[in-house]
Amino acid sequence: MLLLQFSTSHYCRKARLALGYKKITYQVENLTPGLHILKLKPLTGLTTIPVLLPQKAGEPEAVADSTRIFKYLETYQSDPPLLLPDTTQQTQAWLLEDWLDESIGTATRFVYYNYRAGEGKSIDSSLSSQLVINVVRRQYGITSASVELAAQRLETAMNVLSCWKTQPYLVGDRLSVADITAAALLSPLALIPFYRQTYPWLFERIVTIHNICGETLPPGLER
Repeated sequence: MLLLQFSTSHYCRKARLALGYKKITYQVENLTPGLHILKLKPLTGLTTIPVLLPQKAGEPEAVADSTRIFKYLETYQSDPPLLLPDTTQQTQAWLLEDWLDESIGTATRFVYYNYRAGEGKSIDSSLSSQLVINVVRRQYGITSASVELAAQRLETAMNVLSCWKTQPYLVGDRLSVADITAAALLSPLALIPFYRQTYPWLFERIVTIHNICGETLPPGLER
């Protein structure tokens, strides 16, 4: 299998965690933002990543979108399962996964890139890094107003996910799509001191899930 990705994308991290949890051997191809469209459009008709290429007879040529990758991997290799046996619990896990994808992953991006352009500029002050950060901020319309709204959404997310303080999984009694999604999409916050200091339990759980999935820890959490 081949995963087409941006190396820094937290949505691509989500796909890697799922592949690692399934213990599926795969390779990655890091695409160049902007030029990636030339590769993806003919494959999927879309311009977003991640995209998984199964590269096996009888399988789809390409699977686009991290949620679809979850569902495809479950049909490709059922063990260990990403889905919970209780249908009510699994519905709850999908609802969390969708909310994290559509709202909280975006909020993380806004807060993270705003931080990297300001207080966190010293993390990598090179011209190329700052150029990418500025391009992303323009592309997504990251402004002081949108960052403030994103920070409020993240505060809500911390309240919703606070069950991680006392239990290892967000839903049910084993790892699910909700846990993997939260661990991936909130991982960029590890570089922001406010979140590391205020929500230590979050990053403890992110580390544990990365270890379970055999995925390299995100920046800020390396040991």
